This record gives sequence, structure tokens and C-alpha cells, in this order.
Amino acid sequence: MEESTLTKEKRFNKIITVVSVIIPVVVALLFGVKIPNVAPLSFLPPIYATINGVTAVLLLVAVWAIKNGNESLHKKLMTTNIVLSLMFLVMYIAYHMTSDSTPFGGDGTIRYVYYFILITHIILSIALIPLVLRTYARAYLKDYVGHRALAKYTFPIWLYVAVTGVVVYIMIAPYYAH
Repeated sequence: MEESTLTKEKRFNKIITVVSVIIPVVVALLFGVKIPNVAPLSFLPPIYATINGVTAVLLLVAVWAIKNGNESLHKKLMTTNIVLSLMFLVMYIAYHMTSDSTPFGGDGTIRYVYYFILITHIILSIALIPLVLRTYARAYLKDYVGHRALAKYTFPIWLYVAVTGVVVYIMIAPYYAH
């Protein structure tokens, strides 16, 4: 007998909740860990900023695809975005485990703008984990009504996080140690 969709969704939600707590906690813990005797991976920030930019573009193309009835392309693009997000996370952690954090050097109003963007980017990126996973799980379970309802919130937040990731990089890049 096949397991009911509701039972599968409950199981997914438990896993998603655990993952959504573990990822930010592990990232925060690893942020304070420095690997000794390793050269800084200073080449990574422009790469993971580019990944954020590609993610933003692919999110827009994925919405265009689904609005034009191309479910297959939409699914491939959204899966690609999840993979890109995981790649970003691994590179981000690797960079911070080998490099000191770069302080923002701007003064005045731009400093407040930078920190506003950075803080909202971080907070929303944490909130995004369960949103993306639950949205994806609903599509996987073929609950397309639930998927669309959740995607209305997930999409703009994910797009904001992807775009602000690029903006944060552009704003902090002049202050990286070379």
C-alpha cells in the first residue's frame, strides 16, 4: 500500500525543519573556525557572487517558463537553483574558514545602506531555507496548488537574497585585502 501524500509531507516537513535549523547553526559555528596553515581562498567571493547573480537570472527564467506552461524547464531550473545555492554555501563557508572577515570601509549614509542590505540578506537567507525546501517538496509531492501558494512568498524572497548577495559583494569588494 502506498504511503499517503499527507504522511509524506509530514515526514518531509520534519526533515525540512531539522535541516532549516542545522544549516544556520553549522554555518554560524564554522564561521568562527579557521583552518590553520591554509592559504586564504580569496578567489571565492567573486565566484559565489556570480552564483548569486546566475541564481537571480534563473529564478526569473523559471517563473517565465512556468507561466508559459513549460513545467519541465521550470523544474530543471529550480533544481539547478537549489544546487547553485548549495555550491554558494560550501564556497561561502570555505572562504570564511580560511579568511578573516572583511570590514566594510564606507562612511556615512552608504554604511547604513550596506548594513541594512547585509542584515536583511542574512535574515532572509536563513528564512529562505525552509521556504525553498517546502515549496520544492510540495511540487515533488504533486501538490501544485500548495506549491503555487508557497512559491508566491518564496520567489520574491529568494530573488531578493540572490540580488542582494551580488550587491553586498559589489559594495564590500573594494575593501578585500589583496
